[in-house]
This record gives sequence, structure tokens and C-alpha cells, in this order.
Amino acid sequence: MAAAFYYQYRNQILFSVMAGLLLAVALMQGLSVSLTILNLCLISAIMSLGVNIQWGYAGLFNVGVMGFAALGGLAGVLISMPPVSEAWQAGGLGILLGLIITTGTIAAALYTWSQVRHLTKQRYWVIAGIIILGYALLRIFFDPGVVAIEAIDPSVTGYLGGLGLPILVAWPVGALFAAGIAFVIGKIALGLRSDYLAIATLGISEIIIFCIKNEEWLTRGVKNVNGLPRPVPYEIDLQRAQWFQEWALDFGMPVDDASAVFVKICYALLFIAVIAVLLWLSETALKSPWGRMMRAIRDNETAAAAMGKDVTWQHLRVFILGSAVIGVAGAMMVTLDGQFTPTSCQPLRFTFLIWVMVIAGGSGNNWGAVLGGFLIWFFWIEAEPIGLWLMDVVTSGLPSTHWLRLHLLESAAHTRLMTMGVILLLVLRFSPRGLIPEARR
Repeated sequence: MAAAFYYQYRNQILFSVMAGLLLAVALMQGLSVSLTILNLCLISAIMSLGVNIQWGYAGLFNVGVMGFAALGGLAGVLISMPPVSEAWQAGGLGILLGLIITTGTIAAALYTWSQVRHLTKQRYWVIAGIIILGYALLRIFFDPGVVAIEAIDPSVTGYLGGLGLPILVAWPVGALFAAGIAFVIGKIALGLRSDYLAIATLGISEIIIFCIKNEEWLTRGVKNVNGLPRPVPYEIDLQRAQWFQEWALDFGMPVDDASAVFVKICYALLFIAVIAVLLWLSETALKSPWGRMMRAIRDNETAAAAMGKDVTWQHLRVFILGSAVIGVAGAMMVTLDGQFTPTSCQPLRFTFLIWVMVIAGGSGNNWGAVLGGFLIWFFWIEAEPIGLWLMDVVTSGLPSTHWLRLHLLESAAHTRLMTMGVILLLVLRFSPRGLIPEARR
């Protein structure tokens, strides 16, 4: 009876447990901490949803998650930061000429390739000559512009800046950036076997992050871009407002604490609106004829191709859609942080974490992906305080200066990866298809 009740109301029970964990954090560590974790869980759930669209719908093994998230962060900088007029005057023309030369070289190479098909070996030499010539011209105009831009007050700017638009505009633009790169990657790599696709996406992700880290004229590189504008009020403005002071007094909270909580609630409402829209679109697509076709391709590509379905084209479409969702999450992350830090994009670390979210939540189920995003990120953040508390309880019978007690307390802060491994093992043991598995249709 209990098992039947659980399976009937599984989603509600699991999300209620997740809400209870966040409430427990609010009671023991403070409401501000709980809201911070909630906002990060919402962004993680969107990333997990994007990966689930690729893997759960079509079986595409994308290991380049952080590259697409970094493109979303790049959109936040290029859209919201004000332009640096001195940098544009010093080297903007060289950058524009470099972009024109690059575009012209690619167009000339593609056109020439299509026009000299009657040649065999010679056309490779012709294309190589066009590329070499274009690269030489690019360096003549591009390099002096880069040097001039990066010399403009490098401790503060040293880059071109952005368009100065509201940062919410960067969220769909981040999706477009990620979708554009996904189209290029998909045209190259989606014909490969799944293991080669994983290697290709990981390599291209590393290239994207490497370029963002080193092209200082574009994003200041490892110097980071700070002070991205917010879509919500600033704490200092709230603290000065009479209506907010009265509101905080009514709730019995200090004005400083109340302003921090209010800002985080505003972020949470924005993120909830985004994830609600994405969930509705994802569920609608999954239950549509297109969703049934994608699952058929995932389960048996040969049979789907025999039925007249263009497998490669459908894989490309779903790869672009999933990458666009990840790009939105990347733009939301830099919006929440208020800064763009390329060094924080660590593919081998955080890509693993996103995949654990999808697997633990339930591959092929959108609600499972969202639950996995919440659960895994919650324990990723809370592993250290939980570990410290557990080690303190276990060693409470030892003297405070005992070597074993000190060693265990110091080591508790490094239990995150072990915690993720334990959670994944437990889920795979007791729920092999995830906490909310894909529904049988």
C-alpha cells in the first residue's frame, strides 16, 4: 500500500522533500543562505534540463556543457556592459577589419570549394592558399588593434566593452550564441560515433574556454569582468528607500538582512519564470509527434532511418536546442554573480556534476532532470557543513586536540566528490533509471 502511494505521488513527495531540505537550511543557517542555494539550484536545473534534451531525448553524449555555459556568460558581458569608447577609438577599426577578413576568407574558401569540384588534388592547394592569405591579412590588421585595446587602462578595462543594454537581453542572446556554435559543432561531429562525439564536444569546449580566457580585448580574459548590471534592485538603494525600511520593520528584520533577502527573492522569481517556460516547452515537445520520433531515433537509429527519418538532421536540431538551454543558464549564472570569471568554467569538473544531475534525476524525464539539478547542487554546496557536523559528532568522544579528531575535521571540507559518488551509487542501486524515471509510453 505504501509503495503504491509512493509511486502514485512520487513527484510530489520528492519535490516536497527537496523543499524540506531548503527549509531546514533556512532554519539552521539562515534564510539568505537558503535562498542563495535555491537560486543556484534553479540555474543547475536549467543546465540539467538542457543536457537531458540532448541525452534523454536523442542519446547524444555532450561533454562540452561548460563551453556552452561560457558562451552564455560571454553574452552577458557583450550585451550588458557599457562600451569603452577609448578602446574602440584605439583599436576598434582593426578588430572590425579582422572580422571582415575572417568572414571573407571563409566565404571565399567555401565558394571556391564548390566551384572547383572538377579538380581533384589541386583544389586542396587552392583552398590552403586562400586560408594562408586570409590569415596573413588578418594578422596585419587584427594584432595592432588588439595591442592598442588591451593597453587602454588594463587594470580596469583593457577591452571593448559591450552594448550597454539590459542584462535580461543577454539571456536569449546567450541561447543564440550557444545554438550557433552547436550548429557548427553538430555539422562536423554528429556523424561520429557516440564516443567520438564526446571527445569532439569536450575538445571544442576546451577551445571555447581557452579563447575566452586569452582574448583579453573581448572579455578581459582571466582578469574577469566585474560589475555587470542587475535586473533587480541593489541592496543599497533598498536600504535608503523609506517604504523598504518600513517593510523590514514590519517583518522584524534588520534592513541590511532584509535587503539581501529581497534581492534573492527577486532573482528566484525571475529564475522560476524561466524554468517554468522551459519545462512547459520541453514537456510539450516531448509529448508531441516530434518527441515520439526523437525517442524512436534514440532507441533504434537504423529502424528510424528505414522509416524515412533523417537521423542526422534530427540529431542536429535537438543538439542545438539543448545547447541553447545551457547557454541561457550560463547567462543567468553571470547575472546572479554580477561578474564573468572564465577560470570558473572547468569542463572536467562541472560537466561531471551536470551529468550526475541528469542520471540521478532520471534521464529522459524533464521533471527528473530538474529534481536532479536541485538535489545534486544542494548536496554539492552542503557537503562541507554536513561533513563537518558529522565528523564533529563521530569524534565527540575524543579530546579536542586529538590528532584523529583534527584530521577528520580538516578532511571534512574535501568530501564533495565523495558525496557525489555515494549519492550516484545509491541512486543507481535502488533506482537504476533515476529518481523520476522516464515514463513508459
